[in-house]
Amino acid sequence: PYLPRAPGPQEHPTPSNARSTRSSGQSFEQLRRECLQKGVLFEDPDFPATDSSLFYSERPQIPFVWKRPGEIVEDPAFILGGATRTDICQGELGDCWLLAAIAALTLNEKALARVVPQDQRFGPGYAGIFHFQFWQHSEWLDVVVDDRLPTFRDRLIFLHSADHNEFWSALLEKAYAKLNGSYEALKGGSAIEAMEDFTGGVAETFATKEAPQNFYEILEKALQRGSLVGCSIDIKNSAESEARTPFGLIKGHAYTVTGIDQVHVRGRKTELIRVRNPWGQVEWNGAWSDRMAFSDFKAHFDKVEICNLTPDALEEDAPHKWEVTVHQGSWVRGSTAGGCRNFLDTFWTNPQIRLSLTEKDDGQEACTLLVALMQKDRRKLKRFGANVLTIGYAIYQCPGQEDHLDKDFFRYHASQARSKSFINLREVSDRFQLPPGDYILIPSTFEPHQEADFCLRIFSDKKAISRGNTLVFSFTRSAQTSGNGKLEFDEFKVFWEKLKTWTNLFLRFDADKSGTMSSYELRTALRAAGFQLSRHLLQLVVLRYADQDLQLGFDDFLNCLVRLENASRVFQALSTKNKEFIHLNINEVRPRQASRSGTQPGPGPRSTRSINVCMMACEGSAFSFGAKQQRTWLLCVGPVHLAVHRIVATALRATGE
Repeated sequence: PYLPRAPGPQEHPTPSNARSTRSSGQSFEQLRRECLQKGVLFEDPDFPATDSSLFYSERPQIPFVWKRPGEIVEDPAFILGGATRTDICQGELGDCWLLAAIAALTLNEKALARVVPQDQRFGPGYAGIFHFQFWQHSEWLDVVVDDRLPTFRDRLIFLHSADHNEFWSALLEKAYAKLNGSYEALKGGSAIEAMEDFTGGVAETFATKEAPQNFYEILEKALQRGSLVGCSIDIKNSAESEARTPFGLIKGHAYTVTGIDQVHVRGRKTELIRVRNPWGQVEWNGAWSDRMAFSDFKAHFDKVEICNLTPDALEEDAPHKWEVTVHQGSWVRGSTAGGCRNFLDTFWTNPQIRLSLTEKDDGQEACTLLVALMQKDRRKLKRFGANVLTIGYAIYQCPGQEDHLDKDFFRYHASQARSKSFINLREVSDRFQLPPGDYILIPSTFEPHQEADFCLRIFSDKKAISRGNTLVFSFTRSAQTSGNGKLEFDEFKVFWEKLKTWTNLFLRFDADKSGTMSSYELRTALRAAGFQLSRHLLQLVVLRYADQDLQLGFDDFLNCLVRLENASRVFQALSTKNKEFIHLNINEVRPRQASRSGTQPGPGPRSTRSINVCMMACEGSAFSFGAKQQRTWLLCVGPVHLAVHRIVATALRATGE
């Protein structure tokens, strides 16, 4: 399941905080300096110049040769005369969607400089290394690549510039391929996906046949604000893909909108729009040649995608200062992958995000918010057979209770707002106006039992308070033993009463009397037993105890409760100063040593290598290794190591464990 970097809402990061993705942890500058000192050209071990970086499902049909720009031309340049849309020419890879986004990026100088840092070039300081920055799930990443590019007969195979001495666009494509695992992973997509990765912006999609009357003004304002704009013609079946229309347009192909203007001809005003084909050829052959009348544009193109750098509505004149919060989460089969409202029995198990709208918009009676739900890494996971899932969300009025809302609530209450549709896109986003109040936002896949990680962004005109379900434990006092391995009579009575209670709970939630309990009902059963778990911890418990059919037998249910009970007792004993978290030193988290000198602990479920500590019982807890603290959630009870959230592996390796 998804392991969060930090719980709950997060601030929207700035590009200056771009995180290095190198496996060695070294930054671009450190790597370049090291290469210059050694007098060698950089070779990227994370994305080697081999077939594995090209394709994952097929072998190259021609013999690719990886060459550096200096081996292809005599005088290579990173950028010649500025980065422009004419530098984008498609090669033999079906990634026109990416090229359309890059062409749009060149129209925004500030955004371009963020993605393509200007501190690199051929010539003095050249070390065969370049870097680019991309936005991924509310985080900016700095991706380093070497400059070895796939060629055939000394020509670049994939993206290239019209000027064969210029290489920034080819290297940008390589960095994006590395980000997604391979060049093949870039086949097929939507331009808006790359536009968001270039800007961290917010997507809006318009169907030209259903566009508002002021659609021309919307596009004009979008380009003035530096928004990235793409367009395309829908296809009805795969046979129409890249089919040419009588007017020279390509179906199912991504185009870039690069300009919009008005001209006066014979006393009449005519609205014009300019679109670009990433192929650099096959152009519109209708009226106005390189440009086309806006009326023709609406008649021939079906979809327009706009990536706004802020959530400001294009229908409004005055820009706003938006408040942004981000939630990272996951849908896990058996615990939090409940599907949409059509599946009432499991819908309530989805993650539930609490949202408090406290301030009205200026001069308005409602609060404006934009909700963007993105499924993560599906392109990267294509090599493992993953497809883009059908996703959406619903917003409900909160009844005021703090607990996870159960099935009965959704049986009798309708949603206050929801995404326009469930659709198989990387991100779905919609704009809403809701009265001030408390709400529950439920992101989900359309079908239940489908697993994915997601990033949920909530933009609001005024400050909105949002949080995921926090981790709270209502621990039932367990029997206190003397530690001698024996139960006194009074202790046995406590144990016996608990056993009867837990047995009755199991029978109560074994609805079909099959001797098993659905993992989706486990949350309610544990709550009835005195344990209220967060969705992250519940996912881990389900992964540990449920079978492949998402069922728990009686033995597994009892085992789970006993271990949770034990964890609570250990935690309570150690949380002497603060009841929400504990600090442990390195000696307290080291695995127990084998009883005999020189004997190494062995593997297996009873291994003494398991960390015999307790449960970090509050999201946001700090796990202390000397002076260095890192966030973690740990559930390690007895000899069974259930799971570690964001474990500090480096610290453990440093101790030799």
